[in-house]
Amino acid sequence: MRRRPLPHVLGGAGPLARARAFARGGKLARGGKPARVRGFARAAGDGAADVLHPLIALCRGLRALAAGGRRRWAQTPKERRGPALFLMATCVLGIALLPYGPTLSAVSLMGAAFWAGRKGPVKDPGPGEAGRERLRILYEALVPYFSAPEDPSPLYAHGGEWSHAFDSFEFDENGRLTRLKLRYPAYFTDGDTESRARVERLLYVKSGRGREYFFAWDEEANHLTLTVLPALSTAIGAQRFVTTPGETVLGFTDASSVQRTLPVTEAADDPAEEARRDAPPVVWRTGPRSTEPHLLALGPPASGTTTLLRSIALQALCHGQVLVVDGSGTGEYAFLGGRTGVLGVEYGLAGTLATLEWAAHETERRLIAANRARQTGHPPPRDILRPLWLVLDRPTVLSQLAAAEGRRDPQELLQVPLRHGRAAQVRVVVADHLDAADALSEVVRSHTRARVVLGPASDEQIRAVLGVPPHTTPTPEVPPGRGYVRLGAGPVHRLQVPATPDPYDEATGEAQRQAVLGLLPEPELPREPAAAPSPAEAAGRVEAAGRVEAAGRVEAAGRVEAAGRVDMVKAGPAGRPADG
Repeated sequence: MRRRPLPHVLGGAGPLARARAFARGGKLARGGKPARVRGFARAAGDGAADVLHPLIALCRGLRALAAGGRRRWAQTPKERRGPALFLMATCVLGIALLPYGPTLSAVSLMGAAFWAGRKGPVKDPGPGEAGRERLRILYEALVPYFSAPEDPSPLYAHGGEWSHAFDSFEFDENGRLTRLKLRYPAYFTDGDTESRARVERLLYVKSGRGREYFFAWDEEANHLTLTVLPALSTAIGAQRFVTTPGETVLGFTDASSVQRTLPVTEAADDPAEEARRDAPPVVWRTGPRSTEPHLLALGPPASGTTTLLRSIALQALCHGQVLVVDGSGTGEYAFLGGRTGVLGVEYGLAGTLATLEWAAHETERRLIAANRARQTGHPPPRDILRPLWLVLDRPTVLSQLAAAEGRRDPQELLQVPLRHGRAAQVRVVVADHLDAADALSEVVRSHTRARVVLGPASDEQIRAVLGVPPHTTPTPEVPPGRGYVRLGAGPVHRLQVPATPDPYDEATGEAQRQAVLGLLPEPELPREPAAAPSPAEAAGRVEAAGRVEAAGRVEAAGRVEAAGRVDMVKAGPAGRPADG
């Protein structure tokens, strides 16, 4: 008897039959089990999603409300967080005391959460065709900088995939990059300044000129983040800033650079549209414990250095005295003349030399008075506690005039105020053109640790003044008063100086003119001459003076006679020294 094959006896199928059945949908036991498991899991997942959809929407809405609350709390200034907490606690207490208050508040919270989570997270469709082309070009341009021939699996290679190197990116409405986070290989020399500068210049060129880019290098994770910085506001003008004595606002910067804000008013064409907001300032702190008591500002012509000096002078008049030296002689500080606290505004060489010589003697006098008070245990005199500000605009011009006339260089007279100004409450502020920086004396360059660079300047010029390169890419065209600042050994900040024009200039608008004039102190009242005495009073004063003079002469004669007697007694009868 002929036996059947084993598969037919067992009711099975051959390998080819089982493969065909699995392709048709998995009707056989061994071939259809994975498909049935996947189908069952998909059906269970869909059913669970339908059942738990309200709970998912509620959780999504609560997460969105919590994120919004955290974001709003982070944006709240520190000085307003206390009143906000008190208001929230009052509301919670009021709701708890109301009938059905907690229940109604819970229902309202759930309703708000359902409304906020009714839509699922929107998936990013990714960049468009133009965006992908920009990223591909940028990736290909970075290949020579981030690749090495001996790398077996290079992250950057010609014809490679840019999605492996670029982690995240953002575009604006015009299709230009606004943010890019990329990875680079570990062998790239990110600690070398020149290597980093080459990559930054390439990204600046390929991402679009005319904008300021911030580059954040993460050496530990080998990440580079490029961010387009928004333009600083130029609508902040001269006004009274909320500061303490010893603090001077140089300008305003990015919110991510400093941890402090000041309430300011932004001007507008219509006075009714002026906005009040909090802006992050760059505060220059001076005083006996300051490490940078003096400041140097450089920039090309029409860059805003004179505007910066006017702003500093107006703030200094609130708590001190100001002495201005205008080397250019254009009269842009004439509005300060005759005001209370302004010791003088000098334009010529002779007046400048006399004024700076007096400032040197005044610095020495303050040092001596403070030392004497410290030795005797008494508080220092009040006149030396009031800061004295020496504001010099373009002193190199006066130095050239002094050299031509064979007179003393005015910058030499700044040696004492610069060396001992911190202890004597004397501040020195110098501003000059960028191309005249070599004409500044060594004393001025070495003792002005607070540095400001305004106007268009190259990376080399900024590095020569500040000591370190800027953290952003300078743009070729900037408004007046825009630049960089570095206080001592601190970081470099972007800076926008408050608009402080000359109020006597015809091109100054009426609103800005009134704003500057409103910050000036009252005019210094002239001293009244003493009234002429009557003839009787004059005769009485002469007679009293004569009596005093006669009494003095008699007293002096008595002293001389007594001294002679003492000498005679000591000498003895024969003119020899007496014994004993």
